[in-house]
Amino acid sequence: MPPVKNPARRARANHDFRFFCETYFPNQYTLAWSDDHLKVISKIESVVIDGERYAIAMPRGSGKTTLCATAVLWAVLSGRHLFVFLIAQTNDHAVTMMANIQTQLITNKLLLEDYPDAVYPFHALRGESRRCAGQSYYGERTFISWGSDVIVFADIPDSPCSGAVICVSGITGAIRGKHHTTPGGAIIRPTLAVVDDPQTDQSARSPMQIDHRMSIVKGAIRGLAGPGKQTAIIIPCTVIQPNDMADQLLNRKDNPVFQGERTKMLYEFPANMELWDKYAEVRAESYQQERGGRDATEFYAANREAMDVGARVAWPARYVKGELSAVQNAMNIFYDDEPAFWAEYQNEPMVDDDDTADKLTADQVSSQLNNRQRGEVPFRAHYLTAFIDVHDKLLYYVVCAWMDDFTGWVIDYGTYPDQGRRHFFTVRNPPVPMAELHKGLSREGVIQAGLDVLAGKLLSKDFVKAGEGGKVRLDRLLVDAGYKPVIIENIKRKMGGVMMASKGVGIRAGQKPMSSYRRKPGERYGDHWMMPSIRRTMGEYPYVAIDTNYWKTFSHERLMMSEAEQGNMTLFGKNKDQHRMFADHIAASETWTKTEGHGRVVHQWETLPGSPDNHWFDCLVGNCAAASMCGCQIVEQQGQRRRKKTVKLSELQKQGGRAHG
Repeated sequence: MPPVKNPARRARANHDFRFFCETYFPNQYTLAWSDDHLKVISKIESVVIDGERYAIAMPRGSGKTTLCATAVLWAVLSGRHLFVFLIAQTNDHAVTMMANIQTQLITNKLLLEDYPDAVYPFHALRGESRRCAGQSYYGERTFISWGSDVIVFADIPDSPCSGAVICVSGITGAIRGKHHTTPGGAIIRPTLAVVDDPQTDQSARSPMQIDHRMSIVKGAIRGLAGPGKQTAIIIPCTVIQPNDMADQLLNRKDNPVFQGERTKMLYEFPANMELWDKYAEVRAESYQQERGGRDATEFYAANREAMDVGARVAWPARYVKGELSAVQNAMNIFYDDEPAFWAEYQNEPMVDDDDTADKLTADQVSSQLNNRQRGEVPFRAHYLTAFIDVHDKLLYYVVCAWMDDFTGWVIDYGTYPDQGRRHFFTVRNPPVPMAELHKGLSREGVIQAGLDVLAGKLLSKDFVKAGEGGKVRLDRLLVDAGYKPVIIENIKRKMGGVMMASKGVGIRAGQKPMSSYRRKPGERYGDHWMMPSIRRTMGEYPYVAIDTNYWKTFSHERLMMSEAEQGNMTLFGKNKDQHRMFADHIAASETWTKTEGHGRVVHQWETLPGSPDNHWFDCLVGNCAAASMCGCQIVEQQGQRRRKKTVKLSELQKQGGRAHG
């Protein structure tokens, strides 16, 4: 073991986090500190030394993640924490952060000089983790470990970090109950948790996922150290949406224990914004003429005194080559992308007035309650529909009741298999996948067996109608056949009756609407749905094609109506919390963009980044189309059209799909 080269330097670094950063990581901290940096460094010291909890939002690029990764090493090398847990928004991100820490341990020569007892055993592995099992020190095994998600420091006598552990995980991974057994048989648990940017763009828009991640921080992470011990917690974060996870953690009134600190890039804007607007015009023109913005910098240099008046930047040293000051740097970011500037650099995201007015939120969905019992069919309802969305591991379903004017009630929804009272689950990793109930079958066999059970249950169920209205059964059951059409046809042949395959088609503004299709013999047309002739169908069996762009917009409009309006849609129950995951599927999984073409305006829908689950949304959309097939029409349509006779699917089946709309 090499000797400590500079014991005095090491001793000072162990008690001074700023000195540790500046001394051992000069290539990472190259600019002068801002006042905000010094404040954050002081708070990190308090967390590591005194076991406090601290949430900090800094502008993008301010180095908060780097500071926290350095804090992990400082906490371990100084001997203050023998088990540190680094938690990120996803597991992949966590593994990347671990790789960065490992790089420092095996390449940082200054750390090797002053902390050989901690670092030298890792160097001795020579980059080969298989050497861990055979490593010894004076004839005794070191029990060192070097993995992508956990490293264990060598068991070296008299070393402050002997046997210390650093492990990483995504925030939704296996966190609860994390522990490590030392060579002496003692069990150690994490006493410091660094939770780096714990939300994604997608989770920040989902009230359900916000609640889920907040509960992890306040429950599993807070209790990592075990009974009777306090877990020190550092949470560097970025506010993405108002009231998202970061926004809540930083709120000192609601969550005072985290001592939230919200820093900004620009604390005061320049007083003369007219000059800056002119600067922005000059800059844009300069880039258009491929002059790289040099004209704008010259304009700023000539007017800098007047343009800087009133401006107060957080970090005067932050600007890049070609810029003259941190004020110019901040204003360039502001003019390049104002929404991003407010969210990622000011930690005060803008509220989009158009989105607030026109786009449904998950909170609105979960609040759209009618106080009815689950499964109860309102007395006024004329039709009962259901839709099943098909996946390898789960089947999702929604059941709706309808009046003629499209007033709708979501009376039931769920999955097969039932996931019990799970607070949150995804189709990718359900607690109870279908294969557990149908063991020994192929993937297709599992899906068919599941559909046998679920479709049979829905079709045979007697739903109770309120007000002594008797019992009713489904008028339409649609099953998504976009994934496994042959299986759906097999089930259809067995079940018969009102069940039918369906396929979603997203028709854009530049494409012909279904109402403009050239009609062919054997086809049937309705409001934004059609039944192609047998000759054109999937696998030579009938199905209904649904214009998903139209019906997604339609379903959101219904849920934004008050219960007093004709054509509104409501959910069963009295407690909005029971619908949080359902609401996420409906309103936090996809978004729309207003497009125009051929004299039409179409809301074009697409899944949000991260591909959040939207399967109950697909089911709700299918129910709306199924209601139209039953004869439901919005009020305007009822006044303009002569009601057509409803043709039952059983009759279409007898006619071999030759009925005309």
